[in-house]
Amino acid sequence: QVQLVESGGGLVQTGGSLRLSCAASGRTFSSDSVGWFRQHPGKEREFVAAITWSRGRTVYADSVKGRFTISRDNAKKIVDLQMNSLKPEDTAVYFCAASARTDRLVFIPSYSTWGQGTQVTVSS
Repeated sequence: QVQLVESGGGLVQTGGSLRLSCAASGRTFSSDSVGWFRQHPGKEREFVAAITWSRGRTVYADSVKGRFTISRDNAKKIVDLQMNSLKPEDTAVYFCAASARTDRLVFIPSYSTWGQGTQVTVSS
Protein backbone atom coordinates (compact mmCIF):
# COMPACT_ATOMS: atom_id res chain seq x y z
CA GLN A 1 0.00 0.00 0.00
CA VAL A 2 1.24 3.46 -0.93
CA GLN A 3 0.85 6.33 1.50
CA LEU A 4 0.73 9.92 0.27
CA VAL A 5 1.22 13.15 2.19
CA GLU A 6 0.67 16.58 0.63
CA SER A 7 2.30 19.78 1.79
CA GLY A 8 2.82 23.34 0.61
CA GLY A 9 -0.68 24.76 0.57
CA GLY A 10 -1.49 28.21 1.90
CA LEU A 11 -2.78 31.69 1.14
CA VAL A 12 -1.45 33.69 -1.80
CA GLN A 13 -2.54 36.75 -3.74
CA THR A 14 -3.75 36.67 -7.33
CA GLY A 15 -0.80 36.29 -9.66
CA GLY A 16 1.32 34.66 -7.01
CA SER A 17 2.88 31.20 -6.87
CA LEU A 18 2.78 28.16 -4.65
CA ARG A 19 4.54 24.82 -4.79
CA LEU A 20 2.75 21.72 -3.57
CA SER A 21 4.59 18.52 -2.75
CA CYS A 22 3.34 14.95 -2.54
CA ALA A 23 5.57 12.53 -0.68
CA ALA A 24 5.00 8.84 -1.37
CA SER A 25 6.01 6.06 0.99
CA GLY A 26 5.27 2.40 1.50
CA ARG A 27 4.90 0.08 -1.47
CA THR A 28 5.67 2.78 -4.01
CA PHE A 29 6.65 0.17 -6.61
CA SER A 30 2.92 -0.53 -6.95
CA SER A 31 2.37 3.02 -8.19
CA ASP A 32 3.08 3.90 -11.81
CA SER A 33 1.74 7.43 -11.80
CA VAL A 34 0.76 10.26 -9.48
CA GLY A 35 -1.92 12.79 -10.13
CA TRP A 36 -3.08 16.04 -8.58
CA PHE A 37 -6.76 16.80 -8.22
CA ARG A 38 -8.64 19.66 -6.61
CA GLN A 39 -12.03 20.15 -5.08
CA HIS A 40 -13.84 23.45 -4.86
CA PRO A 41 -16.40 23.86 -2.06
CA GLY A 42 -19.64 22.15 -2.99
CA LYS A 43 -18.25 20.76 -6.24
CA GLU A 44 -16.88 17.47 -7.47
CA ARG A 45 -13.20 16.68 -7.41
CA GLU A 46 -11.50 17.56 -10.71
CA PHE A 47 -8.30 16.56 -12.44
CA VAL A 48 -5.39 19.02 -12.46
CA ALA A 49 -2.24 17.22 -13.62
CA ALA A 50 -0.54 13.83 -13.60
CA ILE A 51 2.90 12.37 -14.22
CA THR A 52 4.26 8.86 -14.75
CA TRP A 53 7.16 7.74 -12.57
CA SER A 54 9.13 5.95 -15.27
CA ARG A 55 9.09 8.27 -18.27
CA GLY A 56 7.88 11.45 -16.66
CA ARG A 57 5.04 11.78 -19.14
CA THR A 58 2.72 14.60 -18.08
CA VAL A 59 -0.95 15.41 -18.57
CA TYR A 60 -2.63 18.70 -17.67
CA ALA A 61 -6.14 20.01 -17.42
CA ASP A 62 -6.80 22.80 -19.92
CA SER A 63 -7.54 25.21 -17.08
CA VAL A 64 -3.97 25.00 -15.74
CA LYS A 65 -1.89 24.50 -18.89
CA GLY A 66 0.89 27.03 -19.11
CA ARG A 67 0.54 27.99 -15.44
CA PHE A 68 1.10 24.75 -13.52
CA THR A 69 4.02 22.35 -13.86
CA ILE A 70 4.14 18.85 -12.42
CA SER A 71 7.47 17.16 -11.79
CA ARG A 72 8.82 14.15 -9.96
CA ASP A 73 11.91 13.11 -8.06
CA ASN A 74 12.15 9.34 -8.42
CA ALA A 75 14.89 8.95 -5.83
CA LYS A 76 12.95 10.84 -3.15
CA LYS A 77 9.53 9.63 -4.35
CA ILE A 78 8.18 13.17 -4.39
CA VAL A 79 5.85 14.73 -6.94
CA ASP A 80 5.65 18.52 -7.00
CA LEU A 81 3.06 20.82 -8.48
CA GLN A 82 4.44 24.28 -9.21
CA MET A 83 1.55 26.69 -9.53
CA ASN A 84 2.18 30.11 -11.08
CA SER A 85 -0.08 32.99 -12.09
CA LEU A 86 -2.65 31.83 -9.58
CA LYS A 87 -6.24 32.98 -9.88
CA PRO A 88 -9.06 33.10 -7.32
CA GLU A 89 -10.72 30.20 -9.15
CA ASP A 90 -7.70 28.04 -8.28
CA THR A 91 -8.84 28.17 -4.65
CA ALA A 92 -9.58 24.59 -3.61
CA VAL A 93 -8.39 21.65 -1.58
CA TYR A 94 -5.68 19.91 -3.58
CA PHE A 95 -5.18 16.17 -3.37
CA CYS A 96 -2.49 13.92 -4.75
CA ALA A 97 -3.29 10.36 -5.69
CA ALA A 98 -1.43 7.25 -6.81
CA SER A 99 -2.35 5.10 -9.78
CA ALA A 100 -1.15 1.74 -11.02
CA ARG A 101 -1.90 2.94 -14.56
CA THR A 102 -0.05 5.10 -17.04
CA ASP A 103 -3.13 5.90 -19.10
CA ARG A 104 -6.59 7.33 -18.36
CA LEU A 105 -4.95 9.51 -15.73
CA VAL A 106 -7.60 12.22 -15.92
CA PHE A 107 -10.17 9.88 -14.42
CA ILE A 108 -10.68 9.51 -10.67
CA PRO A 109 -11.34 5.72 -10.81
CA SER A 110 -7.79 5.25 -12.16
CA TYR A 111 -6.45 6.13 -8.71
CA SER A 112 -6.44 3.83 -5.72
CA THR A 113 -4.72 5.84 -2.99
CA TRP A 114 -5.32 9.44 -1.96
CA GLY A 115 -3.64 11.91 0.32
CA GLN A 116 -5.48 13.94 2.93
CA GLY A 117 -5.45 17.15 0.89
CA THR A 118 -3.99 20.61 1.35
CA GLN A 119 -5.86 23.92 1.15
CA VAL A 120 -4.87 26.52 -1.44
CA THR A 121 -6.51 29.93 -1.18
CA VAL A 122 -5.96 32.66 -3.74
CA SER A 123 -7.15 36.08 -2.68
CA SER A 124 -8.34 38.66 -5.22
